Amino acid sequence: MPDAEFLAIIVTALLIDAVAGDPVRLYRALPHPVVIFGHAIGFLDRHLNRDGLSSGLQRLLGTAAIVGLLALSLWLGYWLHSALSAWQYGGAAEALILSTLIAQNSLYRHVRRVALALEADGLGAGRDQVAMLVGRQTDALDEAGVSRAAIESLAENYSDGVVAPVFWALALGLPGIIAYKMLNTADSMIGHRTPRHLHFGWAAARLDDAANYIPARIAALLIALAGMGRGAGAIFRDARRHRSPNAGYPEAAMAGALRLKLSGPRIYDAMVEDAPWIGDGRSDATPADIRAGLRLYVIACVLLFAAVAIAALLAG
Repeated sequence: MPDAEFLAIIVTALLIDAVAGDPVRLYRALPHPVVIFGHAIGFLDRHLNRDGLSSGLQRLLGTAAIVGLLALSLWLGYWLHSALSAWQYGGAAEALILSTLIAQNSLYRHVRRVALALEADGLGAGRDQVAMLVGRQTDALDEAGVSRAAIESLAENYSDGVVAPVFWALALGLPGIIAYKMLNTADSMIGHRTPRHLHFGWAAARLDDAANYIPARIAALLIALAGMGRGAGAIFRDARRHRSPNAGYPEAAMAGALRLKLSGPRIYDAMVEDAPWIGDGRSDATPADIRAGLRLYVIACVLLFAAVAIAALLAG
């Protein structure tokens, strides 16, 4: 367990992100940390993942790449923490850095835009907005499909973008959250079962699954609590049916809390994936359900904040 000072830094980071989100003006001049991670991952993908290599060599090079990036991330985090600890305003600076690696505010705004687009401008606008959140093909989705995709993304990214960064900050401090964000970015870029990345991204995908194992279950618990326990049954019944070992947990909690069916068949690269349904409610989700999901999300974020704040008070 981190000391009271670092717990207070995490509490401050959560407040900064919830209230202000990412400082847009700053990122007009400087790249977001995740963008920097993406450039590093893309560089290694272009130079190490070459055509003609055997699957074994691709897997070896991909493993070396992600292990090297994680080691570099941990070193950077330790160096930053040491440097900031010696500065009078280091705690405030560290809280600001942490806040850029937590996605409470930005996730809320991105998902809300889907509901607003559907309500104000119709299905085409909703498809355009949800395409920024999900990897599936969105041009054939109806309103219910767009709404479900937004809610699924909200649940999954609550785990990946909010709970997991906080978990790894609590576990390993600033090095932990930086390394986690590097790993999660790598998984989103190369951790796919495509011909190019099936072997090169194997280690990134497996390590990301391991890193999210506990956070996904914490996220599911918080969503279920936010829904007054309504999602608990769906977690136990349906979470393991999801193709991801982790995403099914927060999605099942959200499905149960909203009394919806989520997941189900979807299209990737013109291929239909016959995924099972999660939840036993109705499948005809609407923009109103997106808004209900956002209310649950806000409550779940408040519960997470309260848990860290209480830990800080007890530690102090």
